Amino acid sequence: MARKTRRQRAARSAPANPPAAPTGGTDREKAIAAFMSLLAEQPFERIGLAEIAGRAGLSLAQLRGEFGSTLAILAAHIKEIDRAVLAGTDEDMAEEPPRERLLDVLMRRIEALAPYKDAIASLMRSARRNPGLALALNTMAVRSQQWMLTAADIGSSGPMGALRAQGAALMYARVLDVWLDDDEPGLSRTMAALDRGLASGERWAGFLNDLCAIPRCIVRGPRRRRRRRDEEAEAA
Repeated sequence: MARKTRRQRAARSAPANPPAAPTGGTDREKAIAAFMSLLAEQPFERIGLAEIAGRAGLSLAQLRGEFGSTLAILAAHIKEIDRAVLAGTDEDMAEEPPRERLLDVLMRRIEALAPYKDAIASLMRSARRNPGLALALNTMAVRSQQWMLTAADIGSSGPMGALRAQGAALMYARVLDVWLDDDEPGLSRTMAALDRGLASGERWAGFLNDLCAIPRCIVRGPRRRRRRRDEEAEAA
């Protein structure tokens, strides 16, 4: 039943064009909408702050009051997507296995991204040409995936949580590549890519858990041997 719900949700997530010119909301919301609209039309590196202000109907002073750079605007957009996904948490998924919970969360994220499909395609093309942008995007993606893991009730803190978030960010980037070319109403190719990515992630998580257990075994071994020697010395 949960999988059917996700497929129905995916079918509703057909891409729509982002607003060409913000007509309402706060200065912050206008700036984000203007930036995403421009990003759908041209590469990230060509978008200037003055152009964003003009598209948003703001003065440069108003824009500066909200943001210091185009990367800051992008980060704010990603944060808004995070909030939309987290606000839509499905309580019925609580009894599902971790993989199913995370699949549901990440498909909801794709649903939230659907209006910005052209902008995301543009951004990913720019990231392939610009290592600095790619690094910045990875940092933002890892932070977002920590929230997505938390929403799926999967540990995202500590060293293991950081590794999970990084792995999830890389896996999700590959899924987005598929999604950008997936025009089917039910997003079957995207769902299949996400299923494969999560299955691979489960295998790596098991490997990492085993790997992290090795130091504990190394420490426990000498302790056991010392205890046996002590016990044998006392018995003698």
